[in-house]
Amino acid sequence: MSVVYLLHLEVFTLFFGKIMDNVNELDETRSPTKFMKLHHLISFQGALFCLFNLAYFTLYLIFSLLSTAAVVYTVACIYTARARELTFGKVMTVVPRVWKRLMVTFLCISATMVLYLVVAIFVFISCAVLLIHTDLFHFQAVLVVVLVLFLVGLVFLTVIWELASVVSVLEEAYGFEAMMKSTNLIKGKLCVAIVIFVKLSVGYAIIQIAFQTLVVDGSSLGMAKRVVYAILCFVSLSGINLFELVVKTVIYFVCKSYHHENIDKTVLWDHLEAYSGEYVPTKENDFQLQQCLV
Repeated sequence: MSVVYLLHLEVFTLFFGKIMDNVNELDETRSPTKFMKLHHLISFQGALFCLFNLAYFTLYLIFSLLSTAAVVYTVACIYTARARELTFGKVMTVVPRVWKRLMVTFLCISATMVLYLVVAIFVFISCAVLLIHTDLFHFQAVLVVVLVLFLVGLVFLTVIWELASVVSVLEEAYGFEAMMKSTNLIKGKLCVAIVIFVKLSVGYAIIQIAFQTLVVDGSSLGMAKRVVYAILCFVSLSGINLFELVVKTVIYFVCKSYHHENIDKTVLWDHLEAYSGEYVPTKENDFQLQQCLV
């Protein structure tokens, strides 16, 4: 997943740069023949660019879901104190079964995100139209407030997305049901989860900026240094990816504990073991965590 992400940054920059160079040359040309050749070339490059990005998002999604399934399953097995019975081969056998549930959850949260963005755009446009005749200060102030609310909602949905993926693996819920469960789970720990994921996002941003500056745009540094920086960025990105997957699984157990719910490790292990063979749904009342008196 890390290789695909970093490779996309490299190829995207090169591809986009060539297209923009041709566009600039197209604007300056006066020859009809050259104009048509550049026009066809840009159209061809644009089509390849779209296909490249489609392939990237597909591969990144697949590796993201597979890695999420593998790490959440592994951490849960460690939690049940059955780590000795865990092998890489077993995890790879389990992952395809868990991946299907994660895909349904991903599609549901994606639909929610799209709906949220559509509503946000409508609100932005409505505010702009209603306030267009007011003074500039009030116009900017309202748009800033709306923008802040939009970002808060976006972060909230991201946190729900992350926790819902864990719920999809560890419980008999996926899709919109997993989203509802994660929404209820995160109550009381929302601020903590937001701070954690914002810090992780800052880490991702630092790695991306470093890779873009030192590797993609670092031709003046020489090939040897660029290779070293690329390896360092790759190791850092792999580490933070793994750390994020482990952290969101731990947050799931912390939220369960916060709501005074006790996990029967034996039942959880049986639930995880069901992925290894023919999947037999566990009764929800048997697996759902029971409320405990404080």
